[in-house]
Amino acid sequence: MLALLASGSSRSSSSNKLAESENAAQNSSNMSWGTELWDQNENLAIHTNRGIDALDKYANFLRDRVAIETEYAGKLRRLVKNYQPKKKEEEDNEFTSMQAFRNLLKEVGDLAGQREVVSESLQLQIIAGVTLLSKTLREERKKCLSDGATLQQNLTTQLSSLDRAKRNYEKAYRDSEKAVDSYKRADMDLNLSRAEVERYKNVMTSKIQQSDDAKNEYANQLQKTNNLQQQHFSMLLPAVLNRLQELDEKRTRGFREFIVGAADVESSVAPIIARCMEGIVKAGESINEKEDTFKVIERYQSGFTPPRDIPFEDLSKCDPDSVQDSHYSNSTSNHLTMRGTISANKLKKRVGIFNLFGSNKNSLTADGQKEDFSDLPPNQRRKKLQGKIAELTQNIAQETKARDGLMKMKIVYEANSSLGNPMTVEGQLNESEHKLEKLKVDLKKYQGFLEKASQVPVATSSPQASRNQLQNGHRTSRHSNGSADDHHDDGDDQPDDAGSLSRSDSEDNVAQIQNGHNNNNNGSSASPESGLGTSHTSLPGSGQGSANENAIGEDTYYETEVETLNPLGTCRALYPFEASSEGSIPMNEGEELQVIEIDQGDGWTRVRRANNSNGWDEGFVPTSYIECTLYA
Repeated sequence: MLALLASGSSRSSSSNKLAESENAAQNSSNMSWGTELWDQNENLAIHTNRGIDALDKYANFLRDRVAIETEYAGKLRRLVKNYQPKKKEEEDNEFTSMQAFRNLLKEVGDLAGQREVVSESLQLQIIAGVTLLSKTLREERKKCLSDGATLQQNLTTQLSSLDRAKRNYEKAYRDSEKAVDSYKRADMDLNLSRAEVERYKNVMTSKIQQSDDAKNEYANQLQKTNNLQQQHFSMLLPAVLNRLQELDEKRTRGFREFIVGAADVESSVAPIIARCMEGIVKAGESINEKEDTFKVIERYQSGFTPPRDIPFEDLSKCDPDSVQDSHYSNSTSNHLTMRGTISANKLKKRVGIFNLFGSNKNSLTADGQKEDFSDLPPNQRRKKLQGKIAELTQNIAQETKARDGLMKMKIVYEANSSLGNPMTVEGQLNESEHKLEKLKVDLKKYQGFLEKASQVPVATSSPQASRNQLQNGHRTSRHSNGSADDHHDDGDDQPDDAGSLSRSDSEDNVAQIQNGHNNNNNGSSASPESGLGTSHTSLPGSGQGSANENAIGEDTYYETEVETLNPLGTCRALYPFEASSEGSIPMNEGEELQVIEIDQGDGWTRVRRANNSNGWDEGFVPTSYIECTLYA
C-alpha cells in the first residue's frame, strides 16, 4: 500500500513539474524584455555580453577537445605502427594468438581513424559554426546597444530642454509677480507721479507677457517630452530590447544546437567504434590454444623417436682406451639436436667459420638452408619440400596460362595481320617456354628430393639412439691404434646416416685427425653452449665404411674434406676443468694445450692435445681457465 502511494505521489509530482514547465514556456512566450525589462537596459547589456562570452568559452572547449582527439588518434596510430609484427616475426603469424594480435592492431587503427573523423567534424562543423555565431552576435549586440544609447540620448536631450523651459517659466513667473507687486505699491503710493506709476505698469505688463511666453514654452516642451518619453518606453526602447532578446535567444538556441551537434558527431562514429570493439572481441575469441599447440608440434617435430635405454657396460670386457673415449663422448651425447629445433639457433652462430674447412655439396637458399633442405629434421624437410613443390606447381599453372594466351594471340595475329605482328609475340612466347621448362625441371628435382626424403628410415632410430649404440659397443668403437671393432648387429641396426642428418656444415667439417688420415669412428662431439660443434668422427662415404653405408651416404650426407688445423699458439690450464658442458674437453691444472681457434666472443677457446692413440683430442675450454700464448 505504501509502495502504491509512493508511486502515485511520484507520478503526480512528475506531472506537476511537467505542467509547470509547460506553463512557464507559455508565459515566457507572452513575455518580452521590452515590456518586462524596460528599465534594465544596463543589466541586459551585461547579460548578453556574458552569454556571448559563454559561447566563446564553449568554442575554446571544443578546440581543446579537438586537439586532444587529434593527439589521441596520432598516438594510437604510432602505437599500432610500433607494435606491427617485424619481418623476423613473420614466421609466428601462423599462430592464432599472433593473428588475433594483428587483427587487434587493425581494429585499433580503425579506432584511431574514427577519432580523427570526430576531430575533423568538430573542427569543420561545430567550431566554425560557434565562431561565426559569436562574431554575428557581437556585431548585432553592438548595434542594438548603439541604437539604445541613441534613443536614451534623445530622451535625455528632450528632458534637458524641458528642464530649461521649466526654469525659464519659473523665473519669468517670479519676475511677473514682483512686477505686479511693485505696480500695486506704486499705484497706492500718493507721492509718486503718474508717469512713474505708468512705468511700473509697463514693466508689470512686460513681465506678465514674458511669464506667459515662458509658460507656453514650458507647456510645449512638456508635451514634446511626454510624447517622446511615451514613444521611447512604449515603442523605441522595447524594440531595441526585443532585438537583444532575440539575439540572446539565438545564442541560447545555437548553444543547444551545437551541443547536440557535437553529440551527433560522436554518435555517428559510435556504430563503427562498436564494430571495432566487436572485431577485437572476435579476434580474442578466435585464439585457439589447441590449434597453436598443434602448429608448434608441426613446426618443431623432428620425426625421430626417443633414445633407447642405455645398456650396462662391463668394464672388465672393454678396452681401457675405448672406455676413456666413451667417457668423453657421454658428455656430449645429448647434444645431437636436429636443425629446426630449439638448438638450431646455436648451430647457426659460427657456421661460417667451419665453411672455411670444407665445401657444401648442395647450394644454399636465400635463408641459409640447403637446396634440398637436408639440414632440417625429416618431418620439417618433407614439409618444406611439399611446400616448394606446391609453389612450383602453382607457378607452372600460371606460366602455362600465360603461354596459352600468347599462343592464342599469335594465332589471331597470323589470321589477321592488321591486328598486330605475330613476330612481336614470338620473343615473349620463347621466354615463356624457357621459364616453363625451368619450372618443370625444378619441380622434377624437388619431387626427387621428396622421394628420397620419404625413403630415408628416420622414424625408428634417432641420432641420440645411434650415439648410445656407438658408445656401448653395438657399433664401431675407436681403439688406440685407430682400428675398429666388428659390428654387433642385433637385427634392428640402422645405417649411420640417420645420425648424420643432425649435423650442420660446421659439425661435418671438423673431425678428429688420427695418424694423418680419418678414422671411421661413428661418434661425434657437439658444440658448447655457444653453438660451435666439432666432430670426432669421419663421415660415411670416406672409403672406410661398408658399401651399404656409402650407398646411403650419397643420399643423406654431403661430402666434406677435412684438413688438419694449424695451431695458432699454446695455452696453459690455470685451473682444472671437468668438461661438463657440450663439446668441451677436460683438462688438468698446468696442462699444456694447442690453441687451434681463439675465442669468438662466446667465452670458449678451441684447443687440441695429443692422446694415447697417436691421435688428437679437440674441444672447447673456458677462455678464463687458460693462459694463451699465440704465435707471432
